[in-house]
Amino acid sequence: MGGEPYYGPDFGLLQRQDPELAEVLLDELERVRGGIQLIASENFTSPAVLAALGSTLTNKYAEGYPGRRYYGGCEVVDRAERLAIERARKLFGAEHANVQPHSGASANLAAYAALLQPGDTMLAMALSHGGHLTHGSKVNFSGRWFDVVSYGVRRDTELIDYDEVRDLALRHQPKLIVCGATAYPRLIDFSVFRGIADEVGAWLMADVAHPIGLMAGGAIPSAVPYADVVTFTTHKALRGPRGGAILCTDELAGKIDRAVFPFIQGGPLMHVVAAKAVAFAEAMRPEFAGYARQVVANARALTEELAGQGMRPVSGGTDTHLALIDLRDLNVSGAEAERRCAAAGITLNRNVIPYDPEPPSITSGIRVGTPCVTTQGMGPQELKEVGTLVTRAVRHPAGAGEVRERVSALLAIHQPYLSEY
Repeated sequence: MGGEPYYGPDFGLLQRQDPELAEVLLDELERVRGGIQLIASENFTSPAVLAALGSTLTNKYAEGYPGRRYYGGCEVVDRAERLAIERARKLFGAEHANVQPHSGASANLAAYAALLQPGDTMLAMALSHGGHLTHGSKVNFSGRWFDVVSYGVRRDTELIDYDEVRDLALRHQPKLIVCGATAYPRLIDFSVFRGIADEVGAWLMADVAHPIGLMAGGAIPSAVPYADVVTFTTHKALRGPRGGAILCTDELAGKIDRAVFPFIQGGPLMHVVAAKAVAFAEAMRPEFAGYARQVVANARALTEELAGQGMRPVSGGTDTHLALIDLRDLNVSGAEAERRCAAAGITLNRNVIPYDPEPPSITSGIRVGTPCVTTQGMGPQELKEVGTLVTRAVRHPAGAGEVRERVSALLAIHQPYLSEY
């Protein structure tokens, strides 16, 4: 790869008018270009997505939905939202799509608002076992407003205990069952969840914020045929702008739309909606399917190398874009491993592991993901090297300088945001 760094649309204008803020943008570009990014929930959007984000659509208020707005002058932005909706439906084979949620948390809030009343019972994965804050954490609205029953993974296999899920559902009769996670490296059997939901007469919601890009590319099975509602983010493996979206059946379309607007949000961010449309179109291209498969292959190569270096993968491996690594045998906390890797030019995050004895601020594990490095063009061979570098950074912090040199050599070939990106 050659060429000059890509700074985004109209960067020269920003430099002239606000050099102080322009410096922040330059520093962030330098940060991501100067290190290996293994945050599982991050990716690099295309310049086309960035162009939509930096467009005049940001100026338009458009409360409501296409053809049913509460402001005049929405005939142009209506076209952008219709494109996003139709592309999302086609990409995922969904009956209905709402592309207005500002985030994954907003999408989940809207789904709950459409399906539940305060005090209703829902069954969802425990945060400490890989779930999400919005799946019932006591510090989140979901844990405060609803009666949340949590399921987790088995101690011996570290896989979801579907028998436990069924037993809990039969005992508590939830109105909603939530499947999906943020730190679970294995495939989720949505058909089993569908059967449990049907058995107890519950709605089934799949929060697939993390693996949605892999589903779009056909690398893993989709949740759409099984769930009544599917919530997701557009900025992880899907490689779009930061934001959320909801897919659902025609039966629930009206409830979902009313829950997004006017219940939880006002005017949508039309520049972000347009950028979502760009990302959905990109995900429909044949090359995106290859990208999704490569993300999974890279995650497996990275995980296998880490395991070979004595860093134990939770559940024994991965089927997706991420892995969870148990560091207890190394006597290194997740927080310390995160710091050591940062010093060596590798960005990842500490993460609790199932039955973790440490608090979330410390943790016994780290989470690694491959969306970013795959976007940069790395393959399994490079990810094996990355696994070696992560291990050396964690085990031998005094050698951070040497690891950083090898990181730089690797990135000299695989740089994000070059002019021809």
